[in-house]
Amino acid sequence: MKHVGGKIEVSPKYPVQRQDDLSVIYTPGVAGVSKVIAGDPDLAYSFTMKNNTVAIVTDGTAVLGLGNIGPEAALPVMEGKSVLFKKFAGIDAIPVCLNVHEPQQIIDVVAAIAPAFGGINLEDISAPRCFEIEAKLSEILDIPVFHDDQHGTAIVVLAGLINALKVVNKRITDVKLVICGAGAAGVAITKILLDAGARHIVVCDRDGALARDNLQQASSMRWVAEHTNEQCVHGSVKDVIEGADVFIGVSGPGVLNRDDVTKMAEHPVVFALANPDPEIVPEEIYDIAAVIATGRSDYPNQINNALVFPGIFRGALDCHAKEINEQMYLAAANTLANLIPVDQLNKENIIPSLFNQDVVSVMAKAIIGEAKSTGVVKNIAAQRCGGIVVKYGN
Repeated sequence: MKHVGGKIEVSPKYPVQRQDDLSVIYTPGVAGVSKVIAGDPDLAYSFTMKNNTVAIVTDGTAVLGLGNIGPEAALPVMEGKSVLFKKFAGIDAIPVCLNVHEPQQIIDVVAAIAPAFGGINLEDISAPRCFEIEAKLSEILDIPVFHDDQHGTAIVVLAGLINALKVVNKRITDVKLVICGAGAAGVAITKILLDAGARHIVVCDRDGALARDNLQQASSMRWVAEHTNEQCVHGSVKDVIEGADVFIGVSGPGVLNRDDVTKMAEHPVVFALANPDPEIVPEEIYDIAAVIATGRSDYPNQINNALVFPGIFRGALDCHAKEINEQMYLAAANTLANLIPVDQLNKENIIPSLFNQDVVSVMAKAIIGEAKSTGVVKNIAAQRCGGIVVKYGN
């Protein structure tokens, strides 16, 4: 069983076979490196693991489809994500599973450990706390903070939708979209679709459509209500889906049935992304929907965050970006969509495979370009360390 004993380990980059090796790798040789970094902390990017290491931070409150299972039970999932970081992008990712749950506690812990890392990947932290945690950490840290459940999902959804709309010959500015789910993923998807030009979005939670004349307590939901649903419609997802061109589900199983999809506009696009059981089983609507996507690998068009976070962090680490911003999200989505040539697009091929070897390198290049154009690249130590001589010992 591949989970026995865990899935990751720490391995040295250089052999330690003699006393001389030990004296360079550790004491007294390491003192020279430490002195250099003490004089210029940015040189940690050149002489330590910081330049290629990400912390995967969770408190275990919103794990996969399992919910609030705690930090210990979350650890196998975070280990698996570490494997994906290494496999696809060559990044060393360290699981950091926290037994604290108040937003300020998590913020304080992550801020305290940040000096050892080149980026922070927040993972499986429940909404609405995740919004506050990401926003505050992004404000106080000078390294990228990326909540994958929000932005990784949003980026891959937009990439898939760009291509799905090409298949059905519709424009994002014209289509009516219904999003089911107003948690971390639903809110982030809404924001990136608005940034991409969508103008007709209705977002539903378990109580029905969010509307500006019935504002929610959570600030994230208030923002959604204020920026969507221009007709101020009310009702359940089954009520508002009539005439919709696109359905995007990030909620739970059984939300829709065949009759609901028949009420959608001509050539409907259905992204039923709940895992492991989608909002509607694709077999029910193969003859109705023009394009169907799920979060599962056993159906065509898997919408999977793993297409996003390795390339995003590869680019951000390589250029020592201070943040990952909205322009970078859009660049990532468009880059991912464009990996499938137009002449190869069809209803079962709107998103690249996880094993497409171009995904990480092409996305990283796009992220670096956007980081430079938006001015979030640090005055990196790697560019000026060439003349520094590290003296070993005292």
